[in-house]
Amino acid sequence: MSSENQRRLAVLIDADNAPSAIIEGLLEEVANLGVASVKRIYGDWTSPNLKGWKETLLQYGIQPIQQFSYTTGKNSTDSALIIDAMDLLYTNTLDGFCIVSSDSDFTRLAARLREGGMIVYGFGEKKTPKSFVGSCDRFIYTENLRTDTEKETTPKPRKASNNDLRQDSWLVNSIRNAIEDSADDDGWANLGTLGQKITNKFPDFDTRNYGYQKLGELIRAIGLFDVDARISPSGLSKTIYVRDSRRRRS
Repeated sequence: MSSENQRRLAVLIDADNAPSAIIEGLLEEVANLGVASVKRIYGDWTSPNLKGWKETLLQYGIQPIQQFSYTTGKNSTDSALIIDAMDLLYTNTLDGFCIVSSDSDFTRLAARLREGGMIVYGFGEKKTPKSFVGSCDRFIYTENLRTDTEKETTPKPRKASNNDLRQDSWLVNSIRNAIEDSADDDGWANLGTLGQKITNKFPDFDTRNYGYQKLGELIRAIGLFDVDARISPSGLSKTIYVRDSRRRRS
């Protein structure tokens, strides 16, 4: 598999279940995960419902795949996307997939791609069924991918207060458990390892859901953990370590 920032990814978008307004934020997020070697979007392009997508495809170099709606009430777009994903899986030229949809019909596809050795990133709205979310290596809510223009008209997630964060028992316990799983003898855990362990257990964990851009910023805001920034011997890099504050008092 390629190094993380050079992972070759296939971005497959279900136009029926993803708004065109996310495209800029979506591709920026994908760029942080790897290289979008394949960009395809599926839908019935004769339908006026996809007008918003039609206006963005050329600008972002996304290949539209036509799929007529043969039967009312049946989503043939899903089938076309799934068939293409399996074809791409067997080309052995990719490292992972980005499936953009809020539809639970892609649950089995995500699981199958992971069985085939692919890393799978899911993108969908917060209404996405947990079955699909849990089948991905990581799931990113599209509400967090709004552009600056959208943020002007739609309030961005409020930063949770120190008190709100402390009262979120799921959040606090998830961080504490991840620290315990990865800490050294003195109770310190590498921040990067900590974040990966949380994401492995909860694919939809995202600091932006709490109004914070980075995990270190969120952990500092909670106020229940010690944070130590250690400079390398060369002085050229810095590594963040985190410890449960209760360890200090014990």
